[in-house]
Amino acid sequence: MTKTKIIESNDLRALPRVAIQGYRGAFHDIAVQRYFGKDEAEVVEIDTFDQIVQKVETKQVEYGAMAIENTIYGMLMPNYNLLHKSKVFVLGEVYLRIKQNLITWADQNIEELKEVHSHPIAIEQCREFFKAYPHIKLIESVDTAYSVKEIREKRLRSRGAIASSLAAELYGMKILVPSIETNKKNFTRFLVIARKSNSQPQPSANKASVVFSLAHEVGSLHQVLSRLSSNQANLTKIQSIPILGKPFEYAFWVDLVSEGSEQLLNAIQSISPLIHDLKVLGIYPKGKHYEH
Repeated sequence: MTKTKIIESNDLRALPRVAIQGYRGAFHDIAVQRYFGKDEAEVVEIDTFDQIVQKVETKQVEYGAMAIENTIYGMLMPNYNLLHKSKVFVLGEVYLRIKQNLITWADQNIEELKEVHSHPIAIEQCREFFKAYPHIKLIESVDTAYSVKEIREKRLRSRGAIASSLAAELYGMKILVPSIETNKKNFTRFLVIARKSNSQPQPSANKASVVFSLAHEVGSLHQVLSRLSSNQANLTKIQSIPILGKPFEYAFWVDLVSEGSEQLLNAIQSISPLIHDLKVLGIYPKGKHYEH
């Protein structure tokens, strides 16, 4: 498990601050715990992803955690664009299985529930389960964990929430039905970001994320992919990103995996003559997959 120290040497706080979108108990919170270790980071609740990037850039927090893609919904393009135009860098990643739970008071049963609240995406992931309970109204809210927190703080009866097991634990609520999501192989990839780049990546770092653009010439992308292959860099993702101000022109976000940072740096150097506007977003250890 990765352990990361505080960036600022003159900062006497015991734990690094990590900004997440959402509330304590959300899946971003779980991803932070998996990356830094349980109780090894101070989670800072933020409303939006662009605010996370801003707080990291301005040193208001040391790190940020943000979802970047999901196995059902694909890429989170606004977050790709945020990272592309920002001054932050990727330090690592976590893959988290998204397991949704029906949460309510310990003394309530499912027949007593009139409403279930959660984030719109969580509700969509669980609609099949609720077909058996047509008396329950599904209502969208700002966050999965907040839906649990609100029930507890406002002492709302006859209401449930869809959220993580960590949210149930943090707010002292009961998991009435575990794992109600339809797709049991739904994973989200989270990136950990920081203001400073890892200019000398560890030799064991085996993944890189880069963004670049190409000339509009026949075979230009093929030449890049051929050189990456020749340098033993496995392409695990390629995503086109619209270039603002240049209609129908695109940059490419590419994830590469190799045996170590030296091979990755050699692969990136090999394509440099063929590409434009290269930005190395990070060279870091390939993330682990976790169930929660």
